[in-house]
Amino acid sequence: MIISRTPYRISFFGGGTDFHTWYREHGGAVLSTSINHYCYLTCRFLPPFFKEKSRIVWSQVEKVMDNSEIVHPSVRAVLQYFSGDKGVEVNHTGDLPARAGLGSSSAFTVGLLNAMNGLHGRMSNKRELACEAVHIERDVLKENVGVQDQIATAYGGFNKITILQNGDFAVEPVILPQGRMQELQSHFLLFFTGVSRTSSEVAKEQVAAIGNKKVEMGMLRALVDEALDVVSYAKDLNEFGRLLHETWKVKRSLSASIAPQFVDEIYDRARTAGAIGGKLLGAGGGGFMLFFAPPERHPTIKKALQDLLWVPFAFESGGSSIIFYDPSAYSVDTYTRRDFYHLQERQPGAKPQDKVLPLAPKNRIMTML
Repeated sequence: MIISRTPYRISFFGGGTDFHTWYREHGGAVLSTSINHYCYLTCRFLPPFFKEKSRIVWSQVEKVMDNSEIVHPSVRAVLQYFSGDKGVEVNHTGDLPARAGLGSSSAFTVGLLNAMNGLHGRMSNKRELACEAVHIERDVLKENVGVQDQIATAYGGFNKITILQNGDFAVEPVILPQGRMQELQSHFLLFFTGVSRTSSEVAKEQVAAIGNKKVEMGMLRALVDEALDVVSYAKDLNEFGRLLHETWKVKRSLSASIAPQFVDEIYDRARTAGAIGGKLLGAGGGGFMLFFAPPERHPTIKKALQDLLWVPFAFESGGSSIIFYDPSAYSVDTYTRRDFYHLQERQPGAKPQDKVLPLAPKNRIMTML
């Protein structure tokens, strides 16, 4: 059995420049951090005592005889990517809701790849995990996704991620004195709007509009370096919040689906209560909202948004990791045998010397893999 733990992420600046329709021509950059809320995936080769070949437990419980039958798209794609014949059991649990702007889908894919590589006796480095996750989500599943989430959740940490035109990328940790980092963290408030959405669907309109929004996209890219200068050199951290507000205004101009009316109302309430700036996380449409304000204003903002769920968080730096590994005691032969002749049932009351009757065909798992 193996358990992976992969953090969710918060993207501050540069979101949208990580779509291939933009960075292939202009390059891209993102300023983001992973946070101390996680996606956990428990994986093992399914022991030979079950009728099904594989079992997948998420918001549904799937029991399948072939991995191509799996409903969960990422699980199906990852298991087919490994192209093994062994049955597996996958259990997922997460600290925060899915489809809410924190990179949960990519955290799931990265974590599953990490666990499955470990299950097959291979250690993955951060770059391999990120690249494999991009391949699964964008090339195999054909989702409208960028590349920042896979990189941020695989690597962990507070980083500037630079994406080159050829698709290569560099991850540069933001180095700050401990006191400065703590001061920055103390200014953030995270709230859940209660609305979940599929980011790929929301992002589809934005991706299509990128070609006509070159000025706005260029502004989003420039804000990455401005924000990095603020946290590194500026005396007044409140400038970070003002830059977030600039990002909010630019992002809203990209697509009407980014900020529905109820999101605008939440943002206005927070600003009225003392927030300097903020943003809707992820592709937009709902999910989590982040606000930046001096700590002394936080009680007033929480009161103004008391109908929402406030979620405390802190930055983390570990990225996707294996937190438990216990090699299986079953042999390869045990895992591949599916005929169960050694477990054939006896008739009720039969004595040990009595002849063993074969299982009815409808109750047998057919042949060997």
